[in-house]
Amino acid sequence: MQKHLYILTGGSRGMGLAIAEQLLDSNNILICISRNTQASLTVAAQGAGAHLKQWQHDLAQGATASEHLQQWLQQQGPNPFASATLINNAGVIPRIGPMSQADPHDLAHALRVGLEAPMQICAAFLKATDGWSLPRKIVNISSGLGRRAMASQAGYCAAKAGMDHFTRCLALEEALKPHGAKVCSLAPGVIDTDMQVQMRGAASVDFPDQGGFIQLKAAGQLTSPAEAAQRILTYLARADFGNNPVGDVRDA
Repeated sequence: MQKHLYILTGGSRGMGLAIAEQLLDSNNILICISRNTQASLTVAAQGAGAHLKQWQHDLAQGATASEHLQQWLQQQGPNPFASATLINNAGVIPRIGPMSQADPHDLAHALRVGLEAPMQICAAFLKATDGWSLPRKIVNISSGLGRRAMASQAGYCAAKAGMDHFTRCLALEEALKPHGAKVCSLAPGVIDTDMQVQMRGAASVDFPDQGGFIQLKAAGQLTSPAEAAQRILTYLARADFGNNPVGDVRDA
């Protein structure tokens, strides 16, 4: 029986791990591409009778991960799959502070993981599956900070704004094809993850918006990783997915 293929980056912790856990189903094949593997996922996959592969790649070296993915997809061909979906979730926040204090290596790492790698992996996915007539989707996990400027967050904001705009370009390209992929750069809301811990823990002198993030936590306004994952997968399953190349789960 044909299975649904899901390829997920950054699936070893936080919201990515929650997405991976919710995709563990006997009807799915899940490939997680992360810097570290997650033993609990292997155990959960065995319990669910799910087909799981965990590929250990540092996404700061996205070319290596994308070449591996392209080769694997070309070897498989379309016949085993009912659909194919790529979820680019991995991302990092560079040191929180004004650009005048930024470390160039830290900025480069954040942009490689948050923008360069998703572009490379999208390119590999699309190239390897370009002749496939089955449904294909790409979800690039973006952020409200890609659409709203914030002091001391220039690196992260730039990566997410770039993700939004390259997804718009992908949508235009794929719309010209008879079986083009449906794509969306999707903001998942404000989620209770390690990134929020980083923001709350930043020095207030370097981060004018620190107090707002502390207040979000205190007021219980953060979405759990599991709930955020469910919202993303529900959005992905919508009949109109891809009609808008830039979306937000809160607009659903």
